Amino acid sequence: MLRIAVPNKGSLSEAAAEMLREAGYRSRRDPKELVLTDVDNDIEFFFLRPRDIAVYVGAGTLDGGITGRDLLLDSGAAAFESIPLGFGASTFRYAAKPGVATSVKDIDGKRVATSYPGLVTAHLAEHGVRCEVIRLDGAVETAITLGVADVIADVVETGTTLRQQGLEIFGDPILLSEAVLIQRRDTPEQGALDILTRRLQGVITAHSYVMMDYDVSVELVEQACALTPGLESPTVSPLHDKGYVAVRSMVPRNRTNQVMDQLYDLGARAILVTDIAACRL
Repeated sequence: MLRIAVPNKGSLSEAAAEMLREAGYRSRRDPKELVLTDVDNDIEFFFLRPRDIAVYVGAGTLDGGITGRDLLLDSGAAAFESIPLGFGASTFRYAAKPGVATSVKDIDGKRVATSYPGLVTAHLAEHGVRCEVIRLDGAVETAITLGVADVIADVVETGTTLRQQGLEIFGDPILLSEAVLIQRRDTPEQGALDILTRRLQGVITAHSYVMMDYDVSVELVEQACALTPGLESPTVSPLHDKGYVAVRSMVPRNRTNQVMDQLYDLGARAILVTDIAACRL
């Protein structure tokens, strides 16, 4: 039976649970439930602290799990990223008082406070910079004000909290993170893990595309198909009126209305859009 770790709380928890539900797996009814066995799909879910998931997978205790790319890299565990999952995006940046630094090279010899010491230490070493890395479990942005550090490395969204502390971002991002599916390197359940991966990829695709149907004259079908090429090729079916055909194609969700406008201007009619519940590519 495949053994998979899922975040039990935090920003990744609800999105991960919803994605697994859309992929056809059982959902836990009680948030205090720590283990859920899905007999029909031959899989067992373990609800763990997000920061611990990579450790369990890397140790071989579990076959795979859903966690953040940041947590995976910070753990140093012997697990690897299988696929990105498209949610839980975050950006890690350095910040300091104005004028302290403009790049990571400027902080050599300084104190850096962070909740991700493994990630930051590796990044500094990659750039040949030596610093004292100070681990904090939260409220990293106050470390400079309180005199604990000269620089911080933390998740940055809007930057409002940093500005309130009189800090400014500098240098390139340390990491662009998001939720990822990770796995151990020697799992005996690779076949079952491949099925899980395909299901999750199907959910990602279903979220990213819609199905578009429309009628268009035979003379315009090539131009219409150029607007809706689909993933491989659109489906073109004859209609009772031999001068028209029906076209069906997958279209990127974020381009739906633009493509509909272009098709209408071309002469297509009866343009319909439907959501994709699930798919396999």
